[in-house]
Amino acid sequence: MADQVDSETLTLPTGALVFSRGSTVNAIYALRHGIIELQGEKGEKICHRPGELFSYCDVFWRQGVHRSDAVAQTPVEVVRLDRLRFLNLLHNHPTLAILLIAQQHDRLREQRTSGTCCY
Repeated sequence: MADQVDSETLTLPTGALVFSRGSTVNAIYALRHGIIELQGEKGEKICHRPGELFSYCDVFWRQGVHRSDAVAQTPVEVVRLDRLRFLNLLHNHPTLAILLIAQQHDRLREQRTSGTCCY
């Protein structure tokens, strides 16, 4: 994703918001370094580690707004790719969809095994 011409790399300190709940979904994010925690309105939390994509669920399934806050738990480096560019990337590289499904599968398996939040 970082190889895409129109991607943007963000370096943020601990505690910084990448995006906030209710804001317009206009990009997908990939984590290069650090830990990002998505915090939902009902207290649910999901952590993302380097190499993982996040906010793709909001791109596909919501009414154009983020459903959680994305908070940097450590200093982070995040790659931001415009929503339309991401959808074009998926169209041109459909195997990326398989990687996203695999990531979601692993996350569900972790939640099922631990019976708690996925960290």
